[in-house]
Amino acid sequence: MKKKNIVIILSDQMQQKTVMDESKAIMPNLRNLQKNAVTFCNAHSVNAICSPSRASMLTGLLPHNHGMVDCTHTVPAYRSEYDYSLHTLTNELHDAGYVLAHYGKWHIERSYDLHKFGFSAYETERQIPKKQVHYLDKVTIHNEGYRDYTLCGIYQEGPESSEEHYMVSKAIDFVEAQKEGDNPFCLVVSAYAPHDPYMVPRCIYDLYDNHDITIPGTWEKDGQRPVIYDRLHEVWKSLSPSDILKAIRCYYSYCSLVDEEMGRLIDCLKQNDLYDDTLILFLADHGDLVGSHGLFCKGVPSYEEGYSIPLVVKFPEGKGKGLECKAYASSCDILPTILDVEGLGWRGGKLDGMSLVPFVDNPEMCDDSYSIAEFHGQRYSYTQRIIWHKQLKYVFNAFDRDCLYDLCNDPEEKYNLIDDPAFEEQKKTLVSLLWKKIVESGDWSMQDAQYCMHRLLPVGPGEVPMGDNFKRFNLGF
Repeated sequence: MKKKNIVIILSDQMQQKTVMDESKAIMPNLRNLQKNAVTFCNAHSVNAICSPSRASMLTGLLPHNHGMVDCTHTVPAYRSEYDYSLHTLTNELHDAGYVLAHYGKWHIERSYDLHKFGFSAYETERQIPKKQVHYLDKVTIHNEGYRDYTLCGIYQEGPESSEEHYMVSKAIDFVEAQKEGDNPFCLVVSAYAPHDPYMVPRCIYDLYDNHDITIPGTWEKDGQRPVIYDRLHEVWKSLSPSDILKAIRCYYSYCSLVDEEMGRLIDCLKQNDLYDDTLILFLADHGDLVGSHGLFCKGVPSYEEGYSIPLVVKFPEGKGKGLECKAYASSCDILPTILDVEGLGWRGGKLDGMSLVPFVDNPEMCDDSYSIAEFHGQRYSYTQRIIWHKQLKYVFNAFDRDCLYDLCNDPEEKYNLIDDPAFEEQKKTLVSLLWKKIVESGDWSMQDAQYCMHRLLPVGPGEVPMGDNFKRFNLGF
C-alpha cells in the first residue's frame, strides 16, 4: 500500500464548541474541511494543560506513562520528566521513510531537539520571530499583590504579523519542496492560538461586529462544586461585563485567525493535487473555559470547555466523508489511528490509546466506548481522574468532593449528581470502568491506593496485584 502524506494542524486551547454546528466562531475553512472529513464529537484531551496532552499525542500514552505530568516551564524536572526511552509516532514515521517537519509550538519536553524525534526540519516557539504590533485595546485583570495580566487585546496590523501566518508560510514552503519527492511527508503545524492572551488583528476582530456574543449563563458561581473553582472565580471578579464580552470576542477571533491560516495551507495542498490523498487531522491539545462557570483559561477545573477538543480527521480517498462519529476519543488515540491509516506497524511498547478507524467503519461500536483523563496538578497538586461513558461524566477529585454530570440532560454541567441516589449504580459503573483503565495502563499510584486513608472512591479496584513496596510497608496485605 502506498503511504499517504500526513498533515497535522494542532491548535492550542481551542474548545470543541468552535467546530460544532451551534458555534459562533467564524471558521469557514474548517467547516469545508468537515464536509470531507469525520468529526469526532466526543473527543477529549487526556489532560487540560499543554505538555502532558501533547506528549500523549506523540507517544500514545497517558501522562503517568510518558512522565510529562506537568508543563515544562512550571515545575522542576524531577516533578515532570519526559521519558526519552519511549518510541514515538514521529520516530516510527521517520524510520518508515517519511520526511518530517514541525512548525510552531512544541512545548512537549525540555530539550527542544526535534531531530531526536525524527524531524528533519523545524522551527519552534524558540526560533519563530516575534513581530512588533501596535495595540489598540487590551483587557487586563488586576489582583492585589500580583502582576497585572493581559487577557486579550486587539492590534492594528493584519494577520501577516501573526506567528500563525509565519509558520503556515514555512509549512507551505515545505509542501512545495516535497511535492515532487519520492518519500511521503508528515507535516505538523502547531499554532499558539487561541491560547491566552487572546491577541488578534483588528480586521479579524471586526468580523464579529454583528455577532450576538453573550456572557455564558454559567458565569455566576455554581453549586456543589470543588471550592477551588470558587476561589479561581475570584481571580476574574474585576472584569466588567464589557471586558468579559470583549475577551470572548477576542477568543473567537483568535480561532478565526487559525482558520484563515489553515485555509492557506489547505489551498496549497489542493493547488498541488495533494489534498484528496492526504491524511489531515485538525485538533487541539485541550480547551479553554472562555467565561463558562465564571472562569477563563484552563487547568484544574474539569468542565467540558476545558477538556472537550475539536478532532476532525479527513481520511484519504473520502473515507467517512461528512460523518459525525460519537465514539469517545482521546489524545492517546492519535498515534494508533495514524499508524492504522498508513498501514504501519508499531515497534514501541503497549499503548494506552487505540485506533479510531474501527469506529468509523462500524458506528455501532461507539456505544461501548469510553475515555479517561488524568490531572496531576500544575505547580499546586490537584489529583484528578475523569471518565466519560454513555453521556455520563465522573470526576474524582482527591482534594475535594467528586462530581458526576449527566451531559445529555445537563450539557452545561450545572448540577452535580454525586449525591443523587438515582445515579448510584451508574456512578459505581463509571468508577469500575475507571479502575479498569487504571489497572490496564499501570497507573500504580492510583492502583496501590489501598491504604485506609486513601479510600476516597465509592468502590475500590477489586483484587488487583499490589506493588512490592506497598506490600513491604503494609503488612496487612
